[in-house]
Amino acid sequence: MERLTHLALDPTLSGRPVELAAGRAVVELDAGPRMAADDRGLVHGGFVFSLADHAAMLAINHPNVVLGSASVRFLRPVVVGDRLHASARRRRQEGKKEIVEVEVKRGDEVVMSGEFTCFIPPRHVLDRRPT
Repeated sequence: MERLTHLALDPTLSGRPVELAAGRAVVELDAGPRMAADDRGLVHGGFVFSLADHAAMLAINHPNVVLGSASVRFLRPVVVGDRLHASARRRRQEGKKEIVEVEVKRGDEVVMSGEFTCFIPPRHVLDRRPT
């Protein structure tokens, strides 16, 4: 399947797609030193969230897809050197909303899970901004 969205994301910060199919995606990320929040190597949760968001967007895989909201739970700490996999699956449609479930794992251990609410506007969101 061809990748249609989020083509400019830096794979060292938001992960690289390793699987892409209709309604699902898997994105992999190696947690690097630039992600450390402290001198012990704790990875800032924003990078884990970015990985999960990237997977959710790819599960929808539309050029105009945007995130409307998310409800996530951070279950385990991530440290520099961890390899993470975010698995996303479109679960349902509620009107204009696309609901995607995402699970981020380190090996077999779940480190974050959540539900992402995505929207597909008729044109790119920046085309709507006043000039």
